[in-house]
Amino acid sequence: MKNTSGFKGQRGSRDRKSRDFADSPRENRMESEEFIEGRNPVLEALKSERTIEKIYVSKGDVEGSIKVIISKARDKGIVIQEMDKKGLDNISVTNSHQGVIARVTPFNYSEVQDILDYAKEKEEDPFVIILDEIEDPHNFGSIIRTANACGAHGIIIPKRRSALVTQTVLKVSAGAAEGMKIAKVTNLNQTIKDLKDKGLWIIGTDMDGEVCYNSNLKGSLGLVVGSEGKGISRLVKENCDIVVRIPMNGTINSLNASVAAGIIMYEIVRQRG
Repeated sequence: MKNTSGFKGQRGSRDRKSRDFADSPRENRMESEEFIEGRNPVLEALKSERTIEKIYVSKGDVEGSIKVIISKARDKGIVIQEMDKKGLDNISVTNSHQGVIARVTPFNYSEVQDILDYAKEKEEDPFVIILDEIEDPHNFGSIIRTANACGAHGIIIPKRRSALVTQTVLKVSAGAAEGMKIAKVTNLNQTIKDLKDKGLWIIGTDMDGEVCYNSNLKGSLGLVVGSEGKGISRLVKENCDIVVRIPMNGTINSLNASVAAGIIMYEIVRQRG
């Protein structure tokens, strides 16, 4: 694990007027931010403030969580369209729709100040996750899910060279992205400086850092998670107040980015009590 204290991991057109998206061949479409697949992600979207335009459900499937989804959708006046499995498969990008796909407005990103205001509303020290060029959507989704479970107030990502909130991310996060404030920023280094000016302690992750279990991770802080291949960039590392690492005692020297991020996040939770 040369760079990231365990944060090394894996690295169409349509005519809306003439036909519904559901009729468009998959090969003519790129994964977008406009569709949510899977039972838990759709349920979370229904609980959130996201605008849902239509929900496609598997024909004849009205049991279990699908029944709950249909009920909540009807309460909100959302159009429900039954479709056979082949039709849903044609729409699906993740290939794991579980019999339900929701068509929604694009993901509503937050501002950094929204994240800090949320912590203030909860009367808690800010706990912010900062992702330095995490490009794998599965890692991003997993980090969102863990951050949500840990009570992090928000996640900050750069506008360039970063995974965005797509169907895959929503699916992997099990819908947690719907309840997480995620901000996109143009200049990550400047954002880190601004957070420091607001009193946050910035924790970087790198093999050269001190063992995370021996570090003080209490108070207002931002945890920087480096990219899958390169870790945190040099300038970001220089802007961190301290750098920590996960002790590695086996024959490998790295962990998947989302796994390593989860270990550090829960150490922060443990210390915060």
